[in-house]
Amino acid sequence: MKPTVHKVLPDDTIELERRIDAPPDTVFAYFTDTEKYMKWQGVEAELDPRPGGIFRVVQNEVGYVARGEFLEIDPPRRLVFSWGWEGIDALPPGQSTVEVDLIDEGGATLLRLRHNGLPTDNACQLHTYGWGVGLDALEAVLSERRA
Repeated sequence: MKPTVHKVLPDDTIELERRIDAPPDTVFAYFTDTEKYMKWQGVEAELDPRPGGIFRVVQNEVGYVARGEFLEIDPPRRLVFSWGWEGIDALPPGQSTVEVDLIDEGGATLLRLRHNGLPTDNACQLHTYGWGVGLDALEAVLSERRA
C-alpha cells in the first residue's frame, strides 16, 4: 500500500496526495474523459474539460449530484474545477474549488488534490473521506489496467 496524505488546512481547505503507478497523461485522462472517470467515481457523468465546460457527476444510486465547471486545464499537469452539490444549500454548485496537480515522478505520478472553499469543518471531513475513497478507487482502477 502506498502512503497517502490527508490534511485539513486553514481556511477550509483539504489536501490529499497519492503516488500512482501511471504517467501523468494517463491519470489526467481519468479526470477528463467521461467513461474513464466513471470507472473510479460516479454512476453517471457529464464532463466538458475546457474552461467554462460543465463538470457534473451523479455520485451514487441515491442521486447525489456534484456540479461545477472546469476553470483551468493544463494537460497533463493540472486541472481546476468548481464544485458543489445540486439541491444542497450549504454547498451549492460552484461554491468551492478543486485543484488537481499531477507531478511526473519518472513514469509514476504524484497526485495532489486540494479542495478549498468548504463551508464547515464537517464539510471538510466529509469531502476528505469522499475524495479519499475516490482516489483509492482511482489507484485500484489504474493498477488493474497495468495487470
